Amino acid sequence: MPAVIRAALFDFGGVILSSPFEAFARYERDHGLPKGFLRTVNATNPDTNAWARLERSEVDLNEFAQLFTAEAEAAGHHVDGGDMLGLLSGEIRPAMMEAVRRCDERLITGLLTNNFLVAGDHVDRESEMGEIFGLFDAVIESAKVGVRKPDPRFYELACQQLGIEPSEAVFLDDLGINLKPARAMGMATIKVVDPATALAELEQLVGFPLA
Repeated sequence: MPAVIRAALFDFGGVILSSPFEAFARYERDHGLPKGFLRTVNATNPDTNAWARLERSEVDLNEFAQLFTAEAEAAGHHVDGGDMLGLLSGEIRPAMMEAVRRCDERLITGLLTNNFLVAGDHVDRESEMGEIFGLFDAVIESAKVGVRKPDPRFYELACQQLGIEPSEAVFLDDLGINLKPARAMGMATIKVVDPATALAELEQLVGFPLA
């Protein structure tokens, strides 16, 4: 029998916030780039590329911009790497926030996010999103722990900080690549494509209303 769900774990961008891929698509249209080009660049050498190194705090913003520009050139098109950071500011999804609040009343909650340092110890959007971060029992940030999804160590850290076994958790993310290792560890997983569908799946798993 599956373990009783004691913890609900959420990704940030693409789950709590609208997906940055929507902004990527607009940028591609506006700049005459092939559809899906930015995601292709991000998926090339995913453990060592500019995004991965930024989200582990191995490079600063200027170094990231230079690296991303070079990676885009190698893939066949010019992209100013500095433009990429501005595409990450999604909109808060109210229904998802209500679900987080209701989960927080009954379950252990965690936010698992790949993010990056902006200046000093301010992580991207943390000042703006402080109220959201405050809803969670633990916030695991790649920029602070030096490891990022989908590295299994990231999920192990989350479980350690929350005091749970993987089999006691459900994890929501918009990327299948991030869900695969969590599922292999024993977590229940939900891929967020349509938020309403994802919340219906979550409601079934936790057994109480989320709206």
